Amino acid sequence: MENITLGQNGPSVTPLCIGTWAWGDKLFWNYGDRYGPEQLQEAFTAALEAGITFFDTAEVYGMGLSEKFLGQFLQQTQQPVQIATKFGPLPWRFTAQSVSDALTESLKRLQLERIALYQVHWPFAFFLSQENLMNALADEVKRGRIAAVGVSNYSAEQMRDAHQILAARGVPLAVNQVRYSLLSRQVESKGIIATARELGVTILAYSPLAQGLLTGKYSIDSIETPTGARKIDPRFNKEGLQKIAPVISLLRNFGEKYDRTPAQVALNWLIAQGNVIPIAGVKTAEHVRQNAGALGWKLSDGEVAELELVSRPWL
Repeated sequence: MENITLGQNGPSVTPLCIGTWAWGDKLFWNYGDRYGPEQLQEAFTAALEAGITFFDTAEVYGMGLSEKFLGQFLQQTQQPVQIATKFGPLPWRFTAQSVSDALTESLKRLQLERIALYQVHWPFAFFLSQENLMNALADEVKRGRIAAVGVSNYSAEQMRDAHQILAARGVPLAVNQVRYSLLSRQVESKGIIATARELGVTILAYSPLAQGLLTGKYSIDSIETPTGARKIDPRFNKEGLQKIAPVISLLRNFGEKYDRTPAQVALNWLIAQGNVIPIAGVKTAEHVRQNAGALGWKLSDGEVAELELVSRPWL
């Protein structure tokens, strides 16, 4: 498995990242119903066994529980693991000190002294200017508590601004974490992917399976009915599922050729873009093993192009 460097000179990480939004989250993911600490521990172990050692969390996931679980699991392994977490620029956080304090709390929950990647969770910073925010993060890099700085959901222009402020301090912007999948390609049409390439910024792709749509589990003929937030998502209704049918069909075709699932093919397509690391959310060891099947093989250039063509309606 070939590792990827985050940004120009950030930490070296695995080409697939494990997402932990569901770890402790009751609001969106019904934590405690069908999965709990035991399943999460098994998922963490399964990831390390599969050679995946890069995990993404945030202080708001499960109101800090996601970070706490990771902190506990990290204590039980000697293997080097890279953790990415996120700072939420909330209205009452308007000083450099508030950034430092939030990082301190995250590090406590993770039981770490230094984080591989610290990301700004969203671009709207209320009363904290981007200049003050980026400079506070640069201070933490100099202090040694952050190995690399990232942003999340930043536009091409916002990414350029953040990059410029950090560069003045001799700190590269390593990452922009954005929604990206075959069914969510707006980051391409909005110039975010091109700008990231130009600036040497790595893309972390969240929701790489479009909330499960790219697994092939949901279709017009399927007996699988959407639950939770998916119930009100129009992409899961009959018209939405009809629209994605050509994409699923092609994923199935390539999956049969390589003996892989549609989901594994969809993740492989993202990895094939270069400089893109999908974040696959998991709740169980089985989820991890499924996602790990996206690694260790490659779609041909022709197949990558065919998937690009069939998914153009989502540009």
